[in-house]
Amino acid sequence: AGGRGKDGAPIITFPEFAGFSDIPDEDFLNVVTYLTSIPSLEAASIGFIIIIDRRRDKWSAVKASLTRIAGAFPGNLQLVFVLRPSRFIQRTIADIGIKLYRDDFKMKVPIIMLNSVSDLHGYIDKSQLTRELGGTLEYGHSQWIHHRTAIENFAMTVKTTAQMLQTFGTDLAETELPNDVQCTEELLSAHTDHHSKLKDELKLAVKQGATLLTCIREPVTRSANSKLSPDELENVATVERLLAQLDETEKAFDQFWTKHHLKLEQCLQLRHFEHDFREVKLTLDNLMEAQAGFADIGDSVTRVEHLLREQKQLEEKGQEPLEKAQSLALHGEQLIQNNHYAVDSIRPKCVELRRICDDFTNETKKKYDILGKSLELHKQLDKASQWCEAGIYLLASQAVDKCQSQEGAETALVEIEKFLVTAKEHQLSNPKEFYNQFDMILTPEIKANAQRILQKLEDVQEMFDKRQVSLKKLAAKQTRPVQPVAPHPESSPKRASPKITRPA
Repeated sequence: AGGRGKDGAPIITFPEFAGFSDIPDEDFLNVVTYLTSIPSLEAASIGFIIIIDRRRDKWSAVKASLTRIAGAFPGNLQLVFVLRPSRFIQRTIADIGIKLYRDDFKMKVPIIMLNSVSDLHGYIDKSQLTRELGGTLEYGHSQWIHHRTAIENFAMTVKTTAQMLQTFGTDLAETELPNDVQCTEELLSAHTDHHSKLKDELKLAVKQGATLLTCIREPVTRSANSKLSPDELENVATVERLLAQLDETEKAFDQFWTKHHLKLEQCLQLRHFEHDFREVKLTLDNLMEAQAGFADIGDSVTRVEHLLREQKQLEEKGQEPLEKAQSLALHGEQLIQNNHYAVDSIRPKCVELRRICDDFTNETKKKYDILGKSLELHKQLDKASQWCEAGIYLLASQAVDKCQSQEGAETALVEIEKFLVTAKEHQLSNPKEFYNQFDMILTPEIKANAQRILQKLEDVQEMFDKRQVSLKKLAAKQTRPVQPVAPHPESSPKRASPKITRPA
């Protein structure tokens, strides 16, 4: 009924019951085992007090009860009180019997024979005894069964829930991470749904425990003067312990789920990263392949300008893939900073993306440099070729008959000198310097063309040198020194001749 002895020992009462001897031993043992399991270990360790009420029975009933208890009581006994039969003859037989059969009961604890409940009150306080034993302890059997059934159901719920969580946790721990985005998304969704259902089960279990706790405490809630019996207090402690166990289980599961969910999310992030990496890498490889195809440096100004436009188009086409690659590399580095589990897989891909971007940028710059040099080379070659053509035209336009006079020769020389001054603008006067300047792009074809033009320049220069020598000679032939002539003296001074002025 929930009463306690003065030292806190739990009390188990065997009330008067006519069919007690008819109860099978197995049923008796199950009931007593259950009753001894209800109190806390601390209370049970003190030892149980047994009260056997046989006031309306015979000594044979007392003997049978003691024999059954001695043979099957599973707990630690402290005292046994027997309310002996009230009829005189049966009481006398009981007194004699207890002395004769005490050793047969195999009990190592005192068996105290009591004549009345008043004697019992000398050992146990009335507040710990039910009304049947003259006490004031309130006990409703149907309520006791209801509470105990609810507690057992709740304990089973807690156990089942814990097993479900453990099974799910084991399944999660043994799950292999998928290798593609879709399977990872499906697995994450399935695990999240299962987790949500288990959390709902946990909420229902907690609600069930809280409701049960309210029911047990209901008398105290209803009346301030009411007090819970020790058994009811232990029921409260049992439910609170189960709720605490449920809370600990939930916390442990939540901690595990947080790690598992994070790993699944990181796995999904990794699969997305790997998918994006493959796409970007393919685009970049195609871009690098297209850039590698730009091996031509052009054989003319027009061709080089065309190649420069194509290079510009390729550069513009590569901007978006390069930006995606840089963004993806940055995303990968953020994953690493967020302690992603696959650092060893992510970091090399980030390095690879940045390397390709740098290679494309550097190669583009190199292409521009080479094409720029090629353009400059061909422009100089064109200008040199044009200069040669203009020189040849100049030489051809100087009419031979006009150069025969001094004035004509001098005019032709001035024209040639003015034209030769323009040769410095073409920077082709020093072949060695020219080759050093454009050595990096001198293909055999370009070199042959440059040698041809340089040779032409040399030939034209030689033509000009010869023409200058020729014109200088012509100019020199037309120039004569003017000498004054003195008058000859007359042979005869006698006759003066008249002065005649001769033109110089």
